[in-house]
Amino acid sequence: MFCEECKKRPATVHLTKIVNGVKSEVNLCEECAHSHHKELGLAFEVNFPINKFLAGLLGYNPNKEEKAVNLNFAAVEKCSNCGMAFNHIGQIGRLGCDNCYLQFQNKILPLLRRVQGSNRHTGKVPHRTGGAIRVQREIQSLRAALQQHVAKEEFEQAAKIRDRIRDLEKGAGE
Repeated sequence: MFCEECKKRPATVHLTKIVNGVKSEVNLCEECAHSHHKELGLAFEVNFPINKFLAGLLGYNPNKEEKAVNLNFAAVEKCSNCGMAFNHIGQIGRLGCDNCYLQFQNKILPLLRRVQGSNRHTGKVPHRTGGAIRVQREIQSLRAALQQHVAKEEFEQAAKIRDRIRDLEKGAGE
């Protein structure tokens, strides 16, 4: 697909607007999007730096004076394995080692929940090839729900879930 403006370069910026229920789409190359970004209402940055994004989520501001950091240097929490300080993670956008996950767990988990919607990685499976995996995950979540309903003595709901699990297991076996 080529740019709708210059009709020369490939369209890499795809903008969809819905105004009063009317949908309009614009497909532009990077150059044309840059030149028309104000009239399109875009805040445009070509290279999106992930470390700045993570630093913002962690509350790190590189424009603050370094004196405040230096005064509290002894109080800065550091990884016992690699020695990386938590505020340095915000600057570079990644952890120093696998021990950092454990060391800074209480600070990282809320960040993961905010960014990813969950603090547990479930991964993604292609729709065509991941049918069995999706069924197994659904069965696992249904079993957890079943236990909750049994604990609350909601036996009718528990029976419905039990039947759903059996149907899924039968289908997975075939």
